[in-house]
Amino acid sequence: MKKSFFYRNPNVSEGAGGPLAGMAVALQSNIAVAGWPMEAGSEALNGFKALEDAAVVERLRRNGAVISGLTHTSEFGFGINGSSGAGRAVEQKEADAEIMLDLAGEARLAAERAGLWGFKPSWGLIPRLGIAGLIPSMEVCGILAKTPGDIRAVVKGVAGVDERDFSQPDLDFSDIPLKDLDSKKMTLGVIEESLSALSASERSAFDGELDGLGQLGFIVKSFSWPDYALCLVVHKIVGSVEASSAAGRYDSVRFGKRVPGAKNWNDMYLQCRGASFGTLLKSYLMQGAYFQFERYDAYEKACRIRARLVKDTRRLERQADALIFPVQNTALIDTSEALGHLYEQCIHTVHANVAGWPALTAPASAPDRPGLQIVGALQADARLIALGDYLYQQRRGGK
Repeated sequence: MKKSFFYRNPNVSEGAGGPLAGMAVALQSNIAVAGWPMEAGSEALNGFKALEDAAVVERLRRNGAVISGLTHTSEFGFGINGSSGAGRAVEQKEADAEIMLDLAGEARLAAERAGLWGFKPSWGLIPRLGIAGLIPSMEVCGILAKTPGDIRAVVKGVAGVDERDFSQPDLDFSDIPLKDLDSKKMTLGVIEESLSALSASERSAFDGELDGLGQLGFIVKSFSWPDYALCLVVHKIVGSVEASSAAGRYDSVRFGKRVPGAKNWNDMYLQCRGASFGTLLKSYLMQGAYFQFERYDAYEKACRIRARLVKDTRRLERQADALIFPVQNTALIDTSEALGHLYEQCIHTVHANVAGWPALTAPASAPDRPGLQIVGALQADARLIALGDYLYQQRRGGK
């Protein structure tokens, strides 16, 4: 069995007083911790150590949390193959929470597979400074924990504007007490088009979960989003173009894998990039380069479609307090490095990254049931976590 940590904190007693005092938080190795390895699962950063703390690490330390160690990650957080151990540190009680990147749904998929609660915040709520990522307009720091309460504590500790990040919108996190949530006054929406990829058995199990929500007093309604399937297309095109551009910084000049025998600087650059990236990421970067240089018109069209999809989400936000989606295609839990296969695994999650929505995954309520993904309106993170807390308490008998 793969160990929980890629790098374990040599000084686990470093925590101080504060709202997160006593909480141990694990991080993926694509989040900078000063003096620690920051290889991000890639040969492109082989041997690199972070020069300073990422913004989230600064805030965790300031609020008293202990950084327990770095966990294994897929290359730059993209996909879940190299992150197969994600959540294991929490599951084995070596950490109270784990922070990992969510570019296409990785944090939510990992949470369900580990039987944990997983949270993807609204884009921009948590600063990205000090993150080695790939898709700036879609990736966020996701949080895995055993309870929504632990997720809330971490979000409160790290959320808010960082003035060093000029791309970050002005978002904050205002907590909502559980007593202010009334299930009988809340409408949960189900997007009809999102269920088309489910098998008969998966649909039956998902309907069982919806029935359970109805028994708790929620009003469950179906809605149509005709362009829902375009979220996957937009993510493939826009995401790959952003990744192709972002990966250009890894040239093996100051760090990373240096391939011997290059005849000149350009030859060195090409050879090193070929040796630095894995199969999955290479496929993604080549796809991005194609749309960036050969079919830029398709990229522009995808950006226009994305703007239309975001407009659609605003309509849906007015119709329901939250939306309910499946989490993953259970028939595709494997370690394939095929790009198409990865997107099939993320078919139920990419829409939240495209729209910037917050999303919370709840573990299965029974062994034969799937986990649920609850998606809220942009900036409605606090209400979404409160809803998760309500479900958690109900599963424990209302305690």
